[in-house]
Amino acid sequence: MLAAVVWQDVVEKTVTGLGFELVDCERAQRGLLRVFIDRPAGAAGTISIDDCEAVTRQLQYVLEVEGVAYERLEVSSPGLDRPLKRAADFERFAGQEIELTLKQPLEGRKRYRGQLSAGVGAGFRVVFDAGKGEQALDFSLDEVREARLVPVIDFKKGRAKVAPAGSQVSAHGDEDGGRIQ
Repeated sequence: MLAAVVWQDVVEKTVTGLGFELVDCERAQRGLLRVFIDRPAGAAGTISIDDCEAVTRQLQYVLEVEGVAYERLEVSSPGLDRPLKRAADFERFAGQEIELTLKQPLEGRKRYRGQLSAGVGAGFRVVFDAGKGEQALDFSLDEVREARLVPVIDFKKGRAKVAPAGSQVSAHGDEDGGRIQ
């Protein structure tokens, strides 16, 4: 079996080669390989079931050729609460509301929810209101345990409008061929 870095590189090269952004990939229990894709920054639209199916089919082929062992393959959008992992993610979603969890508490607190913006130097800032008026926390990526977008759902006029990360869809495949659930 290929080393972890190698199989992740294979997945990333395949996903980006198809014109998508790799948000995350992980191995889970019972041989499940999960891949989360999104449209690149600046691209219009959200991830569709057809997008997930196309990536699933290509990954099945490439992973077999590369000898990557897995039992099931799951390709989906990152969902409404899209994780922010790289500096490019934080830059792309500046101005959006996020939930941020730090690795170490700052003044007894690890969790923050507020508007993301550029910070000092190479860092970022979240502006929040903890009942004491507006406050700002500057942080670096090294200090972040987890960061996610806060979903924004608008049910006006009888239609659900989702922003900014798009709707969550999923295509599942296994070694016998793809199937959509």
